[in-house]
Amino acid sequence: MFIVILTALLTLIHLYLWKRLVADTTRPGRTRRLLTVALVGCLALLLAALLLPRSVGVREAAWLAWPGYVWFALAAYLMLALLVLEPARLLFRRWVRRAPARDAATVTGGPAAPSAEVNRRLFLARAGAAAAGAASVGLVGYGMATAVGPPNLLTVPVRLRRLDPAFTGFRIAVVSDIHLGPLAGRAHTERIVRMINEAGPDLVAIVGDVVDGTVAELGSAAEPLRDLSAPEGTFFVTGNHEYFVDDPLSWLHEMERLGVQPLRNENTAIRRGGAAFGLAGVNDLAGARHDDAPDFDRALASLDGSRPTVLLAHQPVMVSEAAARGVDLQLSGHTHGGQMWPFHYAVRAVQPALAGLSTVDDTQLYVSRGAGFWGPPVRIGAPPDITVLSLSPDA
Repeated sequence: MFIVILTALLTLIHLYLWKRLVADTTRPGRTRRLLTVALVGCLALLLAALLLPRSVGVREAAWLAWPGYVWFALAAYLMLALLVLEPARLLFRRWVRRAPARDAATVTGGPAAPSAEVNRRLFLARAGAAAAGAASVGLVGYGMATAVGPPNLLTVPVRLRRLDPAFTGFRIAVVSDIHLGPLAGRAHTERIVRMINEAGPDLVAIVGDVVDGTVAELGSAAEPLRDLSAPEGTFFVTGNHEYFVDDPLSWLHEMERLGVQPLRNENTAIRRGGAAFGLAGVNDLAGARHDDAPDFDRALASLDGSRPTVLLAHQPVMVSEAAARGVDLQLSGHTHGGQMWPFHYAVRAVQPALAGLSTVDDTQLYVSRGAGFWGPPVRIGAPPDITVLSLSPDA
């Protein structure tokens, strides 16, 4: 059903693009036919990029994914730009209709010629198409440079109640949504690992969506994670994309092999001398479909209430459960900060926060924009990031 709805929606978008970019800007004939075929081909390429990777494999899908997903972004911004221009098009309709019925050649008995109204209509349509095209190409080009470039390295101070002064300055590197797959491979992981190690954190928290494929396909791309260096270790919780493979447990085992400790509805104590705080992790909501659902009670069991608790949970929306149980700080990803403006409004409608530090009841929530991207290799208004949280006691 999802595939049917998605195909129908993309088809409607392309019908609108055909009307404004092809039918309105050309006269019947060869040019219109060629442009129509090209647009249908772009739709087919996009659908192939969306639907075929699981059946053809990650490496083979890259040949479809790059052009298909880039066109996805272009089509989205072309649609938005053309919609923005609709009011102007309606305003100019009066100017178009004021044109005389025929040009001078027809009046003087010369051969039939296109009416001035048609010429003006074509001019207006072509000007709008050119403006929409220029704006879309510019935005997508900027967004691609941002998406495939290095993530921003952010430093964010966080004050925690009941934190022992021994942990003042304790640094947690938070990274999420690496999204290894057809468009991002081993070099992407190596850059992320290098940036985290250069920041010198005490602990690394990977909060889900590392991969978009199987261990057999992406094990080599994920392997540089074994080089992450932090005195208190590297910890991981599943995101929804870890459950898109047939055997989600395979990635949990692979993370352990790479020296990354999964927290599967469990917790551990992070100690500095006689002081400590609780670090817990819950499975992603998508795990419920694989008998691996989040279990907050189990994840937070036996924690010392006199010490603060830091919870790793992929989706920010899970903070309501965390707040109900007195968690001090939840670290999340999932949103990509919206990834492509203005589509972040849709993400914000279903999540309590898009990015950064906020508070829900008495629980602080930090949401990373993620170090990678999903779908179009484009980020507009939501640059990728890796964050180092610097902890201190709340006075």
